[in-house]
Amino acid sequence: MPRLFTEAKKRLREAASHMSVDPDVMEKLKYPKETLSASLLVRMDDGSRRCFKAWRCRYDDTRGPTKGGIRFHTNVRLEEIMTLAFWMTFKCAVANLPFGGAKGGVAVNASKLSKSELERLSRAYVKAFHSFIGPDRDIPAPDMYTNSMVMGWMEDEYSAIVDHPSPAVITGKPLELGGSEGRTDATGRGGYLVIRHLEKDFEIEPDKTSIIIQGFGNAGYNFACLMHADGYKIVGISDSRLAIYDTEGMDPHSVHNYKMKNGTLSGAPSNGTLKEMTNQELLIEACDILIPAALENQITADNASKIQARIVCELANGPVTPAADKILCENGTIVIPDILANSGGVIVSYFEWVQNKAGYYWSLAEVHSKLKERIEPEARTIWKISLEKNVDMRTAAYIHALERLSKAVTAHGTKAYFSS
Repeated sequence: MPRLFTEAKKRLREAASHMSVDPDVMEKLKYPKETLSASLLVRMDDGSRRCFKAWRCRYDDTRGPTKGGIRFHTNVRLEEIMTLAFWMTFKCAVANLPFGGAKGGVAVNASKLSKSELERLSRAYVKAFHSFIGPDRDIPAPDMYTNSMVMGWMEDEYSAIVDHPSPAVITGKPLELGGSEGRTDATGRGGYLVIRHLEKDFEIEPDKTSIIIQGFGNAGYNFACLMHADGYKIVGISDSRLAIYDTEGMDPHSVHNYKMKNGTLSGAPSNGTLKEMTNQELLIEACDILIPAALENQITADNASKIQARIVCELANGPVTPAADKILCENGTIVIPDILANSGGVIVSYFEWVQNKAGYYWSLAEVHSKLKERIEPEARTIWKISLEKNVDMRTAAYIHALERLSKAVTAHGTKAYFSS
């Protein structure tokens, strides 16, 4: 089995070692329920046709329809899609959503496509996978290099195929097409709510706490703005090309506006002397809280011992490897795991699905309130488990999720039941 997927399942085995789990549960969670691959043949603007490899994986649907994003990225491969679907299974269980986990992707450099080519690719994906997805079977959402416009095209294509409007088939849509208020900043807001809820337990104070954010996309930017507004000092920011660092801090709004105008972080406004460096160099700069909000496997055994942050909050999926986890734990670093820290996105996606099903839509204030009500108790429970069992927060989160998954699986009967 590919290494990324194998490494991910170590989290499951570690959690299981701290609790009593029926062997049937572990057997059911060993592999994805189903995966589908396809070749998408797309007509390009110059009249030629290109073939793109695409995948969708439904990992487990014991607790309900599967849920997970679709990413367009050059390095997308089946191993990654399976791993992300595995993580989504546990993320949905952590958030106590009536969903299982899924993921999809296309191996493509989306930035090289015209808008028309991007639309044709998006619609081709739905044509290939329309029988695999559905509002009561598998509900996609945006992910890396996909957005609300792409989701709108996909929902429109699916509705045309089934011959009736079906907004609940996909979340992350534009508001005008059945999207939810609060979806844009949901991932960053979820991480923000977790830290603010546990800040006394972490012994941090906003005006005395510095933050580095690796990855200034949607999640990283919205998280930065929320924390900055509450008095936290943003000392480091990076995108895929450059990192900037200033111990005196910077205003994320000003940095974002500067980048939108100039296309780069170089020379962005800050409060002191701005240093420019690489992403990897930024990770090991001095700060109190480090936010990996970019790609997986950013903190590894090679650089974990150099991390100066006392808290690492994973807004990205899988940015810390298992080997790095061990080093960080030994050094006393608190890691808020991805399946909790970035669960705000899937929680508000669930809210969108519920609103689509009901045909009744909530205000922004209602969405924010419901997100807070859902994510804070889960953060508190995970922190409590970590203290009671003397384990790191990631293991505690997997214990919490596995407990829910285990109850769902055993409700169908196990060896102990059928042999009695």
